[in-house]
Amino acid sequence: MKTLMIVLPGMIAVLFSLNLAVAAPSNMQDSSRHLYDRVMEEFKHRDYEAALAGFRFFLELHGQSSLAANAQYWVGECQYRLGRNKEALKTFYHVVSYYPLSPKLAASTLKIGQTYTRLKDHEKARMMYERVVDQYPESAEAELARKALDTASMRDEEPTPQLTGNSPPD
Repeated sequence: MKTLMIVLPGMIAVLFSLNLAVAAPSNMQDSSRHLYDRVMEEFKHRDYEAALAGFRFFLELHGQSSLAANAQYWVGECQYRLGRNKEALKTFYHVVSYYPLSPKLAASTLKIGQTYTRLKDHEKARMMYERVVDQYPESAEAELARKALDTASMRDEEPTPQLTGNSPPD
């Protein structure tokens, strides 16, 4: 019974705040921004599990807000940092596919390339890095993509050691 009494006031406060948010659109924007900022703090403190849960919760409540694309990107970033590469790849593709006007397009495309690099799919990684350079040439992401392409080309140019039957005597 004590637990119910502790939880109940919190639930009423949440329901009351949601009711206000529905009644007043500007309050809805304020509450979505407040939640987004709180979750970003979790990310900045490197609590990626908490941030991942928070951004998913944000998307459930505010999936149509102007911050939805950013929240989706940060879901992918949390997954990437937690080493959940296939999930991250899917999430970054989601940003690119469903938010074509998002300011996170360049970053998502770059992250797709970086994720493919982690997954050792160097051809797909190269294609994504080239896309970043072609579509967003003046961006910070393009600079990172150029560096990744340079690193990949240096890796490809390294001669592989040849095994010969003529080894020096011991």
